[in-house]
Amino acid sequence: MSPDDSLPTTPDRRLLLKGALAAGTLGALPQAAHAAAAGTDAEAGRKPAAPYVNPLVRNRADPHIHRHTDGRYYFTATSPEYDRIILRRSRTLRGLTTADESVIWRKHATGDMGAHIWAPEIHHIDGKWYIYFAAAPAEDVWAIRIWVLENAHRDPFKGTWVEKGQVKTAWETFSLDATTFTHRGTRYLAWAQHEPGMDNNTAIWLSEMADPVTLRGPQVRLTTPEYDWECIGFKVNEGAAVIKRNGRLFMSYSASATDHNYCLGLLTIDADADLMNPANWSKSPVPVFTSNDTTGQYGPGHNSFTVAEDGRTDVLVYHARQYKEITGDPLNDPNRHTRVQRLGWKRDGTPDFGVPVADAPAADGGGGGRE
Repeated sequence: MSPDDSLPTTPDRRLLLKGALAAGTLGALPQAAHAAAAGTDAEAGRKPAAPYVNPLVRNRADPHIHRHTDGRYYFTATSPEYDRIILRRSRTLRGLTTADESVIWRKHATGDMGAHIWAPEIHHIDGKWYIYFAAAPAEDVWAIRIWVLENAHRDPFKGTWVEKGQVKTAWETFSLDATTFTHRGTRYLAWAQHEPGMDNNTAIWLSEMADPVTLRGPQVRLTTPEYDWECIGFKVNEGAAVIKRNGRLFMSYSASATDHNYCLGLLTIDADADLMNPANWSKSPVPVFTSNDTTGQYGPGHNSFTVAEDGRTDVLVYHARQYKEITGDPLNDPNRHTRVQRLGWKRDGTPDFGVPVADAPAADGGGGGRE
């Protein structure tokens, strides 16, 4: 990642293929891909990469992992009590399991940012750390909006996290799940929001940014729930995440209620196209990542993307539950665990999410990670 947290540039295709094959055991792959990976490893005299141990972090939903220029992985996610923002770091992905967890901010007792502290993301922009998160007033817990914290210290576990205020969008309506990225020198914010007059809960929106807290110019809707699989329980498009590869940008998002129907959809745009023109984005008519009875993973969603320690193997980060049936409101169920697996790539250059892999018993306590 560059210091301003821009998207990873497209790696050399030969290196990308080599890295993907070497990491073939990290996710669910077709049989042919397994055979190809085994052959490549054998020819190179290497052992196949060991699978990640899932869950990576228990009881942490909406996970976001940022690999910084210092070589460390910085992790934040929603805590089931919805009352604080946590941070972990490790030199390895597996090390996040046992890494010390710090509470860097707590909700207010009254007023703004007093309830529903959801979906934090940590980004490094122009030499400062920023956390985008959703919160509501303590007295109006569903009036959820997007808020920002800033820390000028080089170490986000030190210094002071300053409340920079609300990201102001076109309407004062339910809004959450902000993510930021740069493309060709322009910084963007993508987020989920309810548009007045629309028959939905949330759609995905995009805007250019004047600075890390302020939007500029038009705000355009990229996708709204329209397919049956996006409208189960609730009509939801939320939790956008962006990865740039093979001359295109891919934006994943989550759809439907947060039970076993939760799943990922995908938008695609050519890297040379105008990102602010919704017509330039194509939408998959089918979900790309769904619950799986065989592997025992349910409601996979609200993902982010990172890269493995080799610097080139793409990794999918997401949450899921280990069971299908939930008593009561799914939002009150704390067992959405953070999981990771290799993100594959198809011959046509589009991402291959595969299926959410089965949980595996930890053989070494999660790989260590305390510093």
